[in-house]
Amino acid sequence: MSKRIAAKHKIDRRLGVNLWGRAKSPLNKREYAPGMHGATRRKKPTDFGIQLFAKQQLKGYYGSISEKQFLRYFKEASRRPGDTSETLVGILEQRLDAVIYRMKFVPTVFAARQFVNHGHILVNGKKVTIPSFLVKEGDVVEVKQASREIPMVIEAATLNERDVPEYLDVDAKAFKGTFVRVPKFAEIPYPVQMQPNLVIEFYSR
Repeated sequence: MSKRIAAKHKIDRRLGVNLWGRAKSPLNKREYAPGMHGATRRKKPTDFGIQLFAKQQLKGYYGSISEKQFLRYFKEASRRPGDTSETLVGILEQRLDAVIYRMKFVPTVFAARQFVNHGHILVNGKKVTIPSFLVKEGDVVEVKQASREIPMVIEAATLNERDVPEYLDVDAKAFKGTFVRVPKFAEIPYPVQMQPNLVIEFYSR
């Protein structure tokens, strides 16, 4: 598991965007990269640099997925029929940690990964402890009864930073939701502009 819990906001500053649209992001006050040379003017990126940025941004948004795992998602998306970029983001949205983040059971994607790892989530009534587990259409995801009073869970339910998207059906009071369908790229509520087509170009070089 990528250990990004303590330094997650450095990703915002390194990429130069408020990746999750959070009010607490330091980028709201310091719009430059971390480190002693962070405030220096950035060079105009090359085509490769633009593609690399798109990949880093998409990987970072889902909790800094490892390169090995992200490449596996690309290969799987390429193997399936249809638009590869659409398929890629669809797979990412099927990850269990992404699903419980979207359902507002946790405040951040990093908390989502930890929450699943610690055994707080049930899928169709069975405990799942693998954050990368891919949820299927119709699957029911819920927070275990004993975990519903955890302060982080209560805090997440009150956040106004984001709404539950339409491809999920959530009963907030029951801490339960259904993954209705795999979303299209246009339906995914990214706070910043994502360019999965450039990610495909990066890996297709």
